[in-house]
Amino acid sequence: MKKTATRLADGRELIYYDARDDAVRDAVDQRPLDPIATRSEIRHDRLLGDRVAIASHRQARTYHPPADECPLCPSREGRHSEIPAADYDVVVFENRFPSLAGDSGRCEVVCFTSDHDASFADLDAEQAALVLDAWTDRTAELAHHPAVEQVFCFENRGEEIGVTLGHPHGQIYGYPFVTPRTQLMLRSLGEHREATGRNLFDDVVADELADGRRVVLDGEHWVAFVPYAAHWPYEVHLYPKRRVPDLPALDEAARTEFPQMYLELLKRFDRIFGEGEPPTPYISAWHQAPYHLTDRGEFALHLELFTIRRTSGKLKFLAGSESGMNVFINDVPPEAAAERLREVASK
Repeated sequence: MKKTATRLADGRELIYYDARDDAVRDAVDQRPLDPIATRSEIRHDRLLGDRVAIASHRQARTYHPPADECPLCPSREGRHSEIPAADYDVVVFENRFPSLAGDSGRCEVVCFTSDHDASFADLDAEQAALVLDAWTDRTAELAHHPAVEQVFCFENRGEEIGVTLGHPHGQIYGYPFVTPRTQLMLRSLGEHREATGRNLFDDVVADELADGRRVVLDGEHWVAFVPYAAHWPYEVHLYPKRRVPDLPALDEAARTEFPQMYLELLKRFDRIFGEGEPPTPYISAWHQAPYHLTDRGEFALHLELFTIRRTSGKLKFLAGSESGMNVFINDVPPEAAAERLREVASK
């Protein structure tokens, strides 16, 4: 992998990740942009104990532009985009409309490919490995950012999820605090260690492998399963079999196997609802250990992949119980979801 860092016209950082070591990235951003000066504010909810980012400038962000005006496609004559080069492999750059900025953290955009009409599932193993390299590099780099406590790499796919740019891309959030979801995991992790002397993540993975009914893919270095108490209609958790706290800690064997496992999961998600259905909307989310835990090695890196579509033509809405009380109601038994995901395996 070759990494080339540069700056956009407004001062934001942009990084090219290339599979070829001889790639030359010297294109200059030609747009007449003013220096970036966005700020967000983090407010604390005293009742719930969590935090809310206030970022009013995001109201002006790009919203469903036509394909020939996509800001994530390569630049061309007469049409300059966020990426100055005429082509690229993988690109990461600071978000022009960040939810977190300055002392409140950092937001980055990850473009998986220059092909506007592709999806992550269309990538080959080499390109998917390059995206993994980019996620890993950014996780390691953001560890040195003074305002970042936890790094979250994720992809939203589909208008149903709320995606406003059709180009295949994801995001990286550098939070200035430990997120509520992670705090809950850490609480359960500590309680389990105190009660049993064992690691909760290890026991969850071992129990799913022993049961087998919810296992979707079982590789040499990774296992994917529908969790026993899945919140979403189709939800898969992907764990490395050797517990590590974050992406930089993955060994070479796990890194090599990951693209095949992940691409297969994404292809199965697109087949869940049968032929002729539109692409399945999903969220793909990496969970990594916060940087300043006393014992980061207790946390287990894992990826959660889920869709809000519950059946053909119907979405799972977060209504009264879910939104009002954070109590999920799942219409699809996890065992049935796992069986369906095994049925649609690649031939």
